Amino acid sequence: METVNLQDAAERKALREGISASAMKHDFPLGRTQLLFPLLVVLIAFLSAPYIAAQQAHPTESQVKAAYLFNFGKFVRWPAPSSNQSESLEICVLGKNPFGLVLDATVKGETINGRPVDTKTILSLHEAEGCRILFVSMSEEGHLNAILTGARHLPALTVSDIPHFAERGGMIGLVSQEDRIRFEVNTAPVADADLTVSSELLKVASKVIRKSGGGD
Repeated sequence: METVNLQDAAERKALREGISASAMKHDFPLGRTQLLFPLLVVLIAFLSAPYIAAQQAHPTESQVKAAYLFNFGKFVRWPAPSSNQSESLEICVLGKNPFGLVLDATVKGETINGRPVDTKTILSLHEAEGCRILFVSMSEEGHLNAILTGARHLPALTVSDIPHFAERGGMIGLVSQEDRIRFEVNTAPVADADLTVSSELLKVASKVIRKSGGGD
């Protein structure tokens, strides 16, 4: 099973205690920002998920990415929901689901801003109307341009581990750096979709892009 390499004992201890590897490597000021860190995606909050042992030192890549998807929702504000919108916050996987049962286990019993979190796998954007976080699977890379064009009409945060996803017009790209999973944010498509991403999330992104991408 593929694992994320946690390089030293201090970092493993930090994960168990809810302190991110990213935060350890940056000199952030104390105060309100520090209090928000326990919620940040980079804190790898999957350690509290029932599926994963709290003391697990080597979470799989799928577990880390599932935790990112869930926690991104805590730092995004969507337009006001319509009266017929589902009460739940749906995380959708477009294409071949790479998570197996991991994503379901990560969000089981969880809420974001008081809304229960659900997951579903969809085969096309026609099924994505209720999605608030849309993970574009690697299986859909050949159709990325069309997907991102269609997703502009959805109030959904687009996320993927497709190479250069954020640069190509996606909102958040998951990237591997030094055997760790990091993320890049493209604020242009976020603004185009009338979403708001917290500045706290941008502070710990490995890269912030501020331009529209062209897809494939």
